[in-house]
Amino acid sequence: MKGHCKHLLSLAAAAAALCVPTQAVAADWVVKGRGFGHGVGMSQYGAFGFAQEGMYYKQILRHYYTGVAIDEAGTRSVRVLIASGLESMPLTGATDACGESLEEDKTYSFRLDSGGISLHGSTGSKIAGCGQAGKAKGGETVVFSGVAVYRGDLRARNVGGSLFAINKVGLEGYVKGVIPNESPSHWPQAALQAQAVAARSYALATRINGDGYDLYDDTRSQVYGGVSSETAETNEAAEATAFQVITSAGEVAAAFFFSTSGGQTENSEFGFSGGSPRSYLKSVDDPFDDLSPVHRWRLGFSQETMEAKLSGLFQGNLKKIRVLTTGVSPRIVEAKVIGSQGSSVVSGASLSYRLGLRSTWANFKKR
Repeated sequence: MKGHCKHLLSLAAAAAALCVPTQAVAADWVVKGRGFGHGVGMSQYGAFGFAQEGMYYKQILRHYYTGVAIDEAGTRSVRVLIASGLESMPLTGATDACGESLEEDKTYSFRLDSGGISLHGSTGSKIAGCGQAGKAKGGETVVFSGVAVYRGDLRARNVGGSLFAINKVGLEGYVKGVIPNESPSHWPQAALQAQAVAARSYALATRINGDGYDLYDDTRSQVYGGVSSETAETNEAAEATAFQVITSAGEVAAAFFFSTSGGQTENSEFGFSGGSPRSYLKSVDDPFDDLSPVHRWRLGFSQETMEAKLSGLFQGNLKKIRVLTTGVSPRIVEAKVIGSQGSSVVSGASLSYRLGLRSTWANFKKR
């Protein structure tokens, strides 16, 4: 990461580039805000700041997740959806698939075949039928589509007439493929170790009932890039915290995390639209989060742009946005969009999404 210009991605919210400069432009509306992301759980820049101050990773985790314990989860595996809507799924590095022995240095592919899946060689000839699902395994890794390297095995499923590519991988291998995509690898080990434990916990606590998979490989779960994205520094953090998870009342905690808090995190019931209270996801002060380039931010909008973005929420001319309720932090829970001929109440999340804001911690001023 150069000059903090990295995409820090959250599993509970869609991420955007951090390096958007403060806009010092003449504008009809000025929006001043703080932070980036939903605000619930661990602030990654805050964890970075605590690590810079010499705090140990368990201390960091216990700061952001109230009343938790750090326990061991034991050996687990997860199934990650890495691609969908495919007609063919090329792979190399496999030694066995659909009951057939394969040559590790040759390319094979799973393909749709009469409502099921079949295995084909590099010339396109069919080698074996695989039923509704095919599994390819090799040594330590298997390569998907000639580029992406994954630990574990690769699986193909026929879902509604297209192929889903799934990587079944041990939890420790999965975490190694997550950390470098969620935190800059040159950050202090304590910050990377906190990220490792949070990522491991989040994966186990938020599994979905997908068609043959438990997690997505993007921000719908956590960003996972397999071996191709691993670094020595982030692997060191994963190995130093191997099998460790955050627990609350004996259950693995949904350890939400995000980029930047603006100085205070938020309760789970206020950070998400429709969120519910969780004892370990409470608002806490975040004193070192100001290391983030978007700890504070400012945006400018023309009247025309504001009215276009908020179309349907008011009638007449847009006059004002009034914050009605906030969470424990100043993040907006509800606001009123006021027009000259009619107004409506909108959630903070919806308002932030409409305007493309970095967070719901915002205030609005019309010049």
